[in-house]
Amino acid sequence: MTADELTGRAELPRTDDLPAVPHRLGRVLRAVVGPYLRGKYDLTIHHEERFPRSGPLLIAPNHLGLLDGPLLGAVAPRMTHQLGKLEAFVGLQGFMLHQAGQIAIDRSQYDIRAIRRAIQVLRDGRALTIYPEGTRGPGDFRKVRTGIAYLAMVTGAPILPVALLGTRLPGGDIERFPPRGSRVDVVYGETFTVDRVSFPRRQVDVRAVADQIGEVLRAHVQAAVDATGHPLPGVPNQKDPDG
Repeated sequence: MTADELTGRAELPRTDDLPAVPHRLGRVLRAVVGPYLRGKYDLTIHHEERFPRSGPLLIAPNHLGLLDGPLLGAVAPRMTHQLGKLEAFVGLQGFMLHQAGQIAIDRSQYDIRAIRRAIQVLRDGRALTIYPEGTRGPGDFRKVRTGIAYLAMVTGAPILPVALLGTRLPGGDIERFPPRGSRVDVVYGETFTVDRVSFPRRQVDVRAVADQIGEVLRAHVQAAVDATGHPLPGVPNQKDPDG
């Protein structure tokens, strides 16, 4: 069953009944965390001029380790919202994530509330980070889930490929941050779009678009590795059941 079928609507789900997505704390945290991470790591941002400064945007980074979310949220040229695993939204951490503008998603099912929130962010002309791989891994975009394709198809938002390199060291633990002084590269790609598709958006069509997006993302990561000489860390040394 597709997200369209679950919502029971021919076009985008309603978002006008949703409260505004918080973001003030996110702006404060960016001002604090950004300088801290720039001081802690040997950080280089490549092609920052490619990052659109306004309008709806789907940010599509690869996913290597714990540092990915805080790093990209802190150094991006504008405030970003992020889809994150529901398991992280517990207790004080969950409250802080919510107030910082992050969106919890239950990856075990079609999470209609998270989809509506994501569409709301894009409809409001904001930037949304979604990890196409869905979980931490080798970071090569070998597998791309359909969520990014669905959001791109129904909203028309451009997609910005991002290659994160060095956020997990080869053989490094996915539950740890890289050590101080580690080299980290953030490489922005060229934005691209996919055709906007009206209802019905069949699952087979969404899957086909996800595969097309995956081809672009894989090419960008490989080009980033070649340009920087900074290799991907390979398969994690332990399984990550929670992403």
